[in-house]
Amino acid sequence: MRVSPQDFLHRLQQPLPQVILAFGEEPLLIEETVDAARQAAAAQGFAERIVLNVEPGFDWGQLREHSLSLSLFASRRLLDLRIPGGRPGEAGTRAIDEFCQHGDADTVLLLVCGQLDARAKQARWVKLVDKYGAVVEQRALRAGQFPGWIQARMRRRGLRADPEAVSLLGHYLEGNLLAAAQEIDKLALLCPEGVLDVTTVMSSIADQARFNVYGLADACLGGDAVKALRVLTGLQRAGVEPVLLIWALAREVRGLSRIAVGLRAGRSRPQLYKENNVWQQRARLIESALGRLRLGDLHDALQRLARLDRVLKGRQSGKLWLELEQTCLTLCQVRHAAQG
Repeated sequence: MRVSPQDFLHRLQQPLPQVILAFGEEPLLIEETVDAARQAAAAQGFAERIVLNVEPGFDWGQLREHSLSLSLFASRRLLDLRIPGGRPGEAGTRAIDEFCQHGDADTVLLLVCGQLDARAKQARWVKLVDKYGAVVEQRALRAGQFPGWIQARMRRRGLRADPEAVSLLGHYLEGNLLAAAQEIDKLALLCPEGVLDVTTVMSSIADQARFNVYGLADACLGGDAVKALRVLTGLQRAGVEPVLLIWALAREVRGLSRIAVGLRAGRSRPQLYKENNVWQQRARLIESALGRLRLGDLHDALQRLARLDRVLKGRQSGKLWLELEQTCLTLCQVRHAAQG
């Protein structure tokens, strides 16, 4: 049956299904689902775990051998079968079919894949697992779900954070669950008392190289041309991929555009800030940028960044780092009256 990740975790206290499929878009969430299943299996007496990786030339007969052979170490076992491509082929489908219909009750088969497209989700082997066991799909978090995910993970690590600290992490780590999980783990070690505020979080991330990309965007928002060029030069020397810089700058410009459009339509600034995840301490940077840049300037900046993306992909000629520098200077130095 199809089971949501939350329901699957709740059901792990019950006897495990004989076959489980875990797949989805987010590797961290998939692995955490697998870890929870493995721990539940161990608690239920499946003391032996055998990991098989499906690679070119993989012998699907191994699945039958492991499911039927006697174990030297335990009477119950977990077969952890990794299928990176999500396509076991005819031989794999037959092997999974045989296990589903004739597998040993003392063996649980855990199938692990990455993302499956719509066609793959309707494949016969997936339907077999759906019929005989549990199918768990881990979908990627939507932007609006990310702060809640951060808060929940902090609580599990014994941390309490004010809303602005959560918003700060959400802004800098949006879409990167692995980095967010690592940062939360680090904060749990740095703050044994378990209380976090914006200052604590900012001091934790300030010296990390991956956050310098966001530091470049912040310098451009604040109109600090000297700092922006210094950070840009440092990133170039450090060999940071330009695609990250283009992405970070484009994300900020798109956010500013949404706010500027809302202000022009007469919407309130506080509500727009809330919708666009602008916390109190960040509002100063946003207001500085809105005070310099008109909506037309923001559209021009997005066109510049789109051109840089084409240059990066070899679809247009251009001097990438020089044009990145010019884009940063434009964002810093354009002088217009505030709009909205």
